[in-house]
Amino acid sequence: MITSTRGSEKQMTRSARELFDAVQTELAPRDDENQLVPLIAEGKAPRSVFAAIAAEELRIVRSDWRSVLTLASRSEDKSARAFFAGLAQGEAAALEQLPALAAATGLDDAALEAYQPLAGCQGYPAYFAWMALNGEPADVIVALITNFAAWGRYCATIATAMREKYGFEDEACGFFDFFAAPFDETEAVAAIQSAIDAGKVTDAAWTYARHFQSFELMFWNTLAQAE
Repeated sequence: MITSTRGSEKQMTRSARELFDAVQTELAPRDDENQLVPLIAEGKAPRSVFAAIAAEELRIVRSDWRSVLTLASRSEDKSARAFFAGLAQGEAAALEQLPALAAATGLDDAALEAYQPLAGCQGYPAYFAWMALNGEPADVIVALITNFAAWGRYCATIATAMREKYGFEDEACGFFDFFAAPFDETEAVAAIQSAIDAGKVTDAAWTYARHFQSFELMFWNTLAQAE
């Protein structure tokens, strides 16, 4: 059982589902501050933004893949190891989708590697890498699950707009389709419940989740301001 203190209020969380719901409710994404996804949804963002996304995500996915493998190796609980191992498989699958997106935007392998990434876009994977080395794995899981809902929703919006507003073929949309699919939280719930029972979830989960949401927003707004 963990205690979350917000002001003078204390809430006792007894289940993983309660914890996820509490954090997601408190740290709901600030969609109205996202400067890029609404423009893409309306077909008003320049087509070049998809090339930038492909090049940035190539670096992000590579880094996140290493981070989840590191977390899997650090996790003592088998449910947490299974969760992170599953994410590693997902990162590998997502990486396979990026060449089609890059090619559809006119980037070949040389151009992808030559691209200079933006600091505001790479803040998320840098913070994730820090958490992979320093964070309690259970706290990191809470933060990830909190962020997945926003990321998945943005990907779904972009995949639709790419087809309807920009004329991309299905293959080019595969990266966003992959992340837009509903995420199965079964292993995450099991891992967090085990951690709660063992007293290994801390208030850092809220901090990590809040920072993840901020870095998510920074990613999109950095791209919007660069175009």
